[in-house]
Amino acid sequence: MDFTLPEEVQVLRRTIRKFVEEVVDPRSQEIEETEKIPQEIIDQAKEMGLFGISIPEEYGGTGLSTLEHCIITEELSRTQKALGSLIGAHTGIGSTGIVKFGSEELKRKYLPRMARGELIAAFALTEPNAGSDAANLQTTAVLKGDKWILNGMKHFITNGPVADIVTVMAVTDKSKGARGGITAFAVEKNFPGFSVGTIEKKMGMKGAYTSELIFEDCEVPKENVIGEVGRGYANALRILNKGRITLGASCVGSCQKLLEFSTVYAQQRVQFGQPIASFQAIQWMLAEMATLTEAARWLTYRTAWAADQGDPVIKESSMVKLFASETLAKVADMAVQIHGGMGYMKEYPIERFYRDARISRIYEGTNEIQKLIISGQLLKEYKVDV
Repeated sequence: MDFTLPEEVQVLRRTIRKFVEEVVDPRSQEIEETEKIPQEIIDQAKEMGLFGISIPEEYGGTGLSTLEHCIITEELSRTQKALGSLIGAHTGIGSTGIVKFGSEELKRKYLPRMARGELIAAFALTEPNAGSDAANLQTTAVLKGDKWILNGMKHFITNGPVADIVTVMAVTDKSKGARGGITAFAVEKNFPGFSVGTIEKKMGMKGAYTSELIFEDCEVPKENVIGEVGRGYANALRILNKGRITLGASCVGSCQKLLEFSTVYAQQRVQFGQPIASFQAIQWMLAEMATLTEAARWLTYRTAWAADQGDPVIKESSMVKLFASETLAKVADMAVQIHGGMGYMKEYPIERFYRDARISRIYEGTNEIQKLIISGQLLKEYKVDV
């Protein structure tokens, strides 16, 4: 059992960290205030191949493993969240459906341009009445001739305002519901009847684009069905499994950066004639932050590795999402406490990390839902006949 990351993965980590520290981080406050990622940063990310990390080499991507994907996500999360969110939604839930379940025609049509960042991807499942109750979709799709006609609305869609291609879940057979009645579609932004609704203003994640998507008699070609008709919900759950692992990696990256900020600050901040790092209360917080971060990291890595071996990791991915996001909440809170008043000020990044952390316990399935998934899997594994 060797826990050493391969040299090529370590090189990948160093490359992304350099990009983050030299290119993204110096403009993090600008992104926060303007709520917009400078185009030159996006262009450089495209040149580095960051938009193609989850797409197989045969379609123009780099075809990285889940573990390698996690390393990149972790490093991108050491700074302002917008770029990581844009790339993460695109390379994760936005593209996974086409990669895993799309026809060869769909893959050839979309994946090469997605890998180059020419097409930005999004994933549209959530609706006003279908959040945690994801099976309660109201968006419908009816086959008319050689096209499906979609009607409905999605909201809280990451990359919604900038997406060129969206994986959309819609009801195709209401009588079957989630068990065979939901289908996934690849919907282009220029299809008739597709539009962007309200662009959301959020507590955190500034510059990470989120919006409503509206479908009014939206025409989608028959060949743009992703996977089998009726299998959309089952496939969505498999797509979300990977998304929860990479979300865990995002939480780990933020935790690590907060730990570094706090350890340095504690040695510089002097009170009662000595650095606050000399006080046991501060030392204990640093120790807890480090221990939680390390535990979240290795739970994430181990689950990513298992996913790469072909394991289903349903329970494990939910554990990653639950534990890593709860860890980030605790680490961010302790980071603010260590920084005191400065941790509450906008001139320091701690305040931004604290706000950005809160959504991690909500999106990709709330933590309450993750607990239901974990317990449900446990009850299946240890089923007792009575």
